[in-house]
Amino acid sequence: MTALDRLNQFERGVYYILIALFSIVILFAVMEMAILVVQTITDVTSYRMDSEEILHLFGFLLLILIGLELLDTIKVYMQENRIHVEAILLVAIIAIARKVILFDPFEEGVGEIPIIGMAAIVIALCGGYYLIKKAGYS
Repeated sequence: MTALDRLNQFERGVYYILIALFSIVILFAVMEMAILVVQTITDVTSYRMDSEEILHLFGFLLLILIGLELLDTIKVYMQENRIHVEAILLVAIIAIARKVILFDPFEEGVGEIPIIGMAAIVIALCGGYYLIKKAGYS
């Protein structure tokens, strides 16, 4: 067995560990979200959710989706031994969408620079995704 074979074997072992850890984290996140939803719904002080609670749940859901997409990216890399740029861009788009949804522009000390920055990131990511889809590259 050559040194390169050992290195590849070590790399695959690390990927398996990452998949196991990601799976555990995602499982706990889903359980935490389920508990949060049940607690919110069964809260006896109010029978409806306010916008802050809904945004918190959406943020949590999108965080779980990001984890699932990253897990899928690692899985595909293990199967095909190549990185799918389309999947990476989708993770980034979901992550910035989460930031946009949870962003409070009326928070004290927040100017227009973060809004312009997020808009530029959204445009760049969506443009990159469009070009990759148009070129047929994944």
